[in-house]
Amino acid sequence: MNNKAKVTTIPSSIVTRDLEKLSAPTGNIYESLVVVAKRSRQISSKVKEELNNKLADFASTVDNLEEIFENREQIEISKFYERMPKPTNMAVEEFFEGKIHFRKPNEEK
Repeated sequence: MNNKAKVTTIPSSIVTRDLEKLSAPTGNIYESLVVVAKRSRQISSKVKEELNNKLADFASTVDNLEEIFENREQIEISKFYERMPKPTNMAVEEFFEGKIHFRKPNEEK
């Protein structure tokens, strides 16, 4: 996952969205929101797992207050993830770009 590219292209704050554009791929705004919400949860869990794996390297059995404040690399990793766009914004951008593939199981029969 190329996080640096996504950070610069996806807005990290609240953005007004065109509901007609959002509902166009599915034909229904609620179906579009469900697709975006599911993708957002996928992104969120992937990012959380990635962050936890990176921070696991810094886990120590002894909690020394000096070590906590002196670990700059851990702080930089945490700041990077805090500055990332929200998973919902990432999912909406993927949806608008047509990068999310979805299907309606009841219509495939």
